[in-house]
Amino acid sequence: MELIQDTADLSAYLAADEVIDHHHPVVRATAACLAEEVADSYAYARAAYEFVRDTVPHSADTDDPRVTWRASDVLALRTGICHAKAHALAALLRAEGIPTALCYQRLTHDDGGHVLHGLVAVRFRGAWHRQDPRGNKPGVDARFSLDGERLAWVPDPASDEADHPVLYAAPHPAVVGALKAARDRPHLWRTLPGGL
Repeated sequence: MELIQDTADLSAYLAADEVIDHHHPVVRATAACLAEEVADSYAYARAAYEFVRDTVPHSADTDDPRVTWRASDVLALRTGICHAKAHALAALLRAEGIPTALCYQRLTHDDGGHVLHGLVAVRFRGAWHRQDPRGNKPGVDARFSLDGERLAWVPDPASDEADHPVLYAAPHPAVVGALKAARDRPHLWRTLPGGL
């Protein structure tokens, strides 16, 4: 799949905003702690990915009703769905100067409809590489990789699933709107967009 860069230049993929708030003390402290343990930006990116994947449980896996959307809240509360975890990872990577985009997949939802799944793409070796920090569980074995994607899911075109190739500099407004408006995770499950 060819990834399509947003119209923004690379500096937009390093920017902070209300969602990817990498200037926040919680994000800065987490990034600094992770950076102490590694030798280079690749090792940092992998450490940040594994930190978000493994220490921030996906709220559906733990039946946590809380809805997080801001990166600093995801890291402080240690919970979130795929989109929230992608926001946290993007903030940690951007905090250390690694260009990071938000990207999406259209997947089949438990109710038979479709839902957007959130991931990130990192810029290394002159190319974008998608990463899925959703969190592993039986049947899901996502890993950080620059040599072929190791995502949680591969869309099935026969089920009208698809990869959205656009790399967004900021989270898609439809996703952020659903996250902000949700009273709890069950409400969010009914209101997340099924496509872009």
